[in-house]
Amino acid sequence: MIDLSAYQGIIFDMDGTLIDSMGSHLQAWQKACEAYGYPFDYDYMYSLGGIPTVKTIEMLNEKFGLDHDPLVVAKDKHQFWVDLQHQPLVIDETVAVLEKYHGVLPMGVGTGADREHAIDHLTDTNLINKIGALVTASDVSKGKPNPETFLKVAALLGVEPSQCVVFEDTQIGYQAAKSAGMDCIMVKDGKIQL
Repeated sequence: MIDLSAYQGIIFDMDGTLIDSMGSHLQAWQKACEAYGYPFDYDYMYSLGGIPTVKTIEMLNEKFGLDHDPLVVAKDKHQFWVDLQHQPLVIDETVAVLEKYHGVLPMGVGTGADREHAIDHLTDTNLINKIGALVTASDVSKGKPNPETFLKVAALLGVEPSQCVVFEDTQIGYQAAKSAGMDCIMVKDGKIQL
């Protein structure tokens, strides 16, 4: 088991890091892309994991020269995801870290998901009561790769950013952690990369 005793706080991304939901989100993105005429590229869409949905749509509009209303597309993408009736599962390796340090170090979640979605996922997986802070796309003005999400989690936990370690599954999240002055441990395909 990984030793995090050098840190004073732990911050987890949610989708793809604590909860295995990236697959269902990518299925919903594929449906949304098909509905709105965006070419769907699995690897590109995965690389955008952690970016709030509305911002992702703005990026797709710019990339493909389209001008769809980001709020309308976001609503439809969310409905596609709901229609999949996906039951979120935890990612065992990172949840084992959360369990080991629960009550030992302050822990929080910093996610690009909206607040309602994050609370639903964390409640459905019984993780909500094990974290001391939750910062979502609904709580920040600038999403990842901007460091605001992780800096807010650290502030809520009462821990200096330089004393925090972040668990992330995307390069965008990695950039956000590094910009916040935090160490970052990557999670790939459900496995912690050391």
